[in-house]
Amino acid sequence: MRQWRKAAGLALILCLAMGAPAQAATGGPGAPSQTVNGNQVTKPEIQAEGAVVIDASTGNVLYGKNERERFYPASITKLMTAMLVLERADLNDTVTFSKTATTNLEAGAVSLNLTEGDRLTVEQCLYALLLKSANEVGNGLAEHVSGSISGFAQLMNQKAAELGCTGTHFANPHGLNDSNHYTTPYDMALIGRAALQNETLCRITTTVSYQLPATKNAGAKTITMGHKMVYPNDSRYYEGIIGGKTGYTSLAGNTLVTGVQRNGVRLIAVVMKSKSTHYTDTKALLDYGFAVMEAQAGGTEVLDSDTSGPSAGAVTSGPGDGTASSNTSPSAGPGAEENRGPGSNQSPTGAASAWFKDEKGWYYIKQDGSRAAGQWLNLDGTEYWIDSDGYMATGWRQFTNGAWYYFRSSGAMAADYWVEDRGKWFYLGSQGAMLVSTRTPDGYELGADGAWIP
Repeated sequence: MRQWRKAAGLALILCLAMGAPAQAATGGPGAPSQTVNGNQVTKPEIQAEGAVVIDASTGNVLYGKNERERFYPASITKLMTAMLVLERADLNDTVTFSKTATTNLEAGAVSLNLTEGDRLTVEQCLYALLLKSANEVGNGLAEHVSGSISGFAQLMNQKAAELGCTGTHFANPHGLNDSNHYTTPYDMALIGRAALQNETLCRITTTVSYQLPATKNAGAKTITMGHKMVYPNDSRYYEGIIGGKTGYTSLAGNTLVTGVQRNGVRLIAVVMKSKSTHYTDTKALLDYGFAVMEAQAGGTEVLDSDTSGPSAGAVTSGPGDGTASSNTSPSAGPGAEENRGPGSNQSPTGAASAWFKDEKGWYYIKQDGSRAAGQWLNLDGTEYWIDSDGYMATGWRQFTNGAWYYFRSSGAMAADYWVEDRGKWFYLGSQGAMLVSTRTPDGYELGADGAWIP
């Protein structure tokens, strides 16, 4: 292997020679903690079967457990429903409920006991959908937007694909049990990330109570929020919460999506197939995510095993063809790369007057005075990718040709380089793309997912 971590290089070679999976010198996969900026950051112990926490600004996975596995979502589905409704309907529109909308429910499903001919505004419906989790309201909103539940499901699937979801299929707007209605924790994090960019949706999902008008079968009533982390006086309250949604069915178990923002950092946490541990799991995910983000902001890179990647998911972004021209291999591992102080005009490579850094990260001002965004930069023979938000990429990125690339803590595109991710080893070829279904130049076999086959 060529030029790997100084501390771990010998250990890697020895482990591979013995046929055993290699571990990074500090904090490999499965370790209870990792050293970040001189401090121990404890990894979360998640009881649910599936979970993920992502950085909402980039989509990068900070921690995942079976985050690409398919699970039944239950009522966290309603975040997608609400997002589409807010995009396609006015809050003052009137929804008139049909017989199909109010009777097409399974036994025991949560409802407002609405009946054919009941009328609510879209805004009232959204409160009922997201606080009470009323399932017939989801049907009514779907028919209002698309004319039918099946037509709305098509919109849901189109939107999911637009957001980069690859393990998701929606069959209804509410999340009641259906074998063709499923998603993954990672996909649900992408949906939650997009949904919580809508200020109205955030306002509704952080409202603790709401007054609904009388309907044919019931008088006016107050409904309350199901997500317990929203209540300031509840022991499960989480400071900085911006919204989310609960879910439960017998097949899905407890599911939960939660968005939190603190000090300019926004995280999205998802828990699926939980047995009543959804709140403690979510708190553990968020605590860990903020600890990692704080450490990264302090200039210390989280170890490769804890960054997003082919086994964890990443933002799909790129110049269109995903190619890179550099075939220069790195000269030192990520841990050896120096972090430079805020306000310095010195670039990660030592160049002057082009790179700048603020509290979020490095950005590049071009010769014409504009800020680079969504593009490749070739500087002194080194390739960099600038994300669409204008900041230099680090960690994994997948481009539109489907290929994965890895950007080191200096921002340099890795080439002829091994990266460890959750106990799996991946190899970046001479052009930067992760190799799959082949042998590396140093003779190790890679599977279809790019992981080394011991």
